[in-house]
Amino acid sequence: MIALVEGYRAGLFARSQWWPNILAGIIVGIVALPLSMAFAIASGARPEQGIYTAIIGGGLTTLLGGSRLQISGPTGAFIVILAGITAKYGIAGLQIATLMAGLILLVMGLAKMGGLIKFIPTPVIIGFTTGIGVIIFVGQWPYFLGLPQPSGEHFHEKVWSLVQVLPQLHWPTLAMALLSLLIVLFANKIHIFKRIPGPLLAMVVATVLQATFQLPGVATIGSMFGGVPQGLPSFAWPEMTLSQVLSLVGPAFTIAMLGAIESLLSAVVADRMAGTRHQSNQELIGQGIANVVSPLFGGFAATGAIARTATNIRNGGTGPLAGIVHVLTLVLVLVMLAPLASSIPLAALAAILFVVAWNMSEIPSFFRLLIRAPNADRVVLLVTFTLTVFVDLVVAVNIGVMLAIFHFLRRMAASVETREVSEDHLAREFPGSNTVKRPDGVLVYEVDGPMFFAAIENFERALKHTKSDPKTLVIRMRRVPFIDATGLQSIEETVNDFHRRGVQVLLCEANARVLEKLRKAKIVDQYANAQYYDTLEQAFRSAQPLHD
Repeated sequence: MIALVEGYRAGLFARSQWWPNILAGIIVGIVALPLSMAFAIASGARPEQGIYTAIIGGGLTTLLGGSRLQISGPTGAFIVILAGITAKYGIAGLQIATLMAGLILLVMGLAKMGGLIKFIPTPVIIGFTTGIGVIIFVGQWPYFLGLPQPSGEHFHEKVWSLVQVLPQLHWPTLAMALLSLLIVLFANKIHIFKRIPGPLLAMVVATVLQATFQLPGVATIGSMFGGVPQGLPSFAWPEMTLSQVLSLVGPAFTIAMLGAIESLLSAVVADRMAGTRHQSNQELIGQGIANVVSPLFGGFAATGAIARTATNIRNGGTGPLAGIVHVLTLVLVLVMLAPLASSIPLAALAAILFVVAWNMSEIPSFFRLLIRAPNADRVVLLVTFTLTVFVDLVVAVNIGVMLAIFHFLRRMAASVETREVSEDHLAREFPGSNTVKRPDGVLVYEVDGPMFFAAIENFERALKHTKSDPKTLVIRMRRVPFIDATGLQSIEETVNDFHRRGVQVLLCEANARVLEKLRKAKIVDQYANAQYYDTLEQAFRSAQPLHD
């Protein structure tokens, strides 16, 4: 159900809910203002495009998404990907990729794929978010220290380039950045500033200082971008060619997958904080529509913002009204206060992003996993982190998930057992029963676990090591939850092998799904070399020697 409709039915638009949601929306809008501009600049876009994204993306996901508390807009997680796309394809390419990503998210939501995101393991998520945090942190050095932009395409090349130009450090810029960083970190510890968001206070103080003293060499939004246009964006359909679309398929999928992960993680955080329950498929639909429309009005990729969503809840937000007020707050700022943005120092925005990078990097969680997690999870964590920083986020997530899957399959395969069932075991399982007694010349094996491609080796090895050929082999399958094509093939080959050796093979006690697959594969039909029985007792009654 759309969050807006759910909120209305839940009475979250009642008069008693107005004030807490209006207050929360204003605070979130104020918090979103400096972050939106900072994320836009770090992504290679103009500062006002970040505000456009927060207005359009945030508004549409509030109205059409699946979480009544979600606040969407540009986020730090996107910076690495979007900056790379902008550098290679330009801002027009970024907007086309965003539109395509929106369509992908829309299809994912309509196909009810919202639940698939939960299958991405924690070490992979923490690995790539920590890696993104490191990249954002290093990427802001030029603005924080007043250095020239680094040369080189890869992370290590950029770091080395920045180290080489460190002697060119610009002291007024560094002083402005350090002051802004201190304000962001410690302003809320001072009683009179407790209710003012630290990023906003840092931006205002830095802007007033720069506008008053005109510190030479300190880069501002005005000196870099010519200021922020006053007024709302206009509709513009991006010009695109087929070759452009084809070249942007990969980047679009990257934006869509990361957007899905980030928005659903944010929705889960909101549910934990407020005791609500989001609709994951509807959330993907809302995010998809937002990302289709956003580039048509000058914006770029948007997704659920965990920090802004948490701020919304902490300040009393209970429903979609807070998200709507957050958008209206940004609209008012854009219409009335845009000219004042020319004096905002980029050093102040870099300081804000330093804190964002630290918060999103989840350093405590990273080291907790590194110390306490099993060895295989540590490997997944470190590989994902290293590939994110030094290679590419998409490669990192793909390889991290693959490593996690391989480890899971290995563990699952190791847990599958095929063991001989002894007379003593049967006596304990069926105490006092004379009907369930193993006849002479009958060997009983039991499979415990799923029979899938990675676990078949254990099954085949166990049956190949029978001491001598029995007259009848009974295979119990009561503990086989599912079977795949490789498992079916292995059973068929085992049955045929024993049949050639003159051994009767009986299968029994399979669940309905497994039995259906056995019959469909013609392993247990009337013309096959194996017969099936519902119970072990029936199998024992049917056991008969094929030779003396």
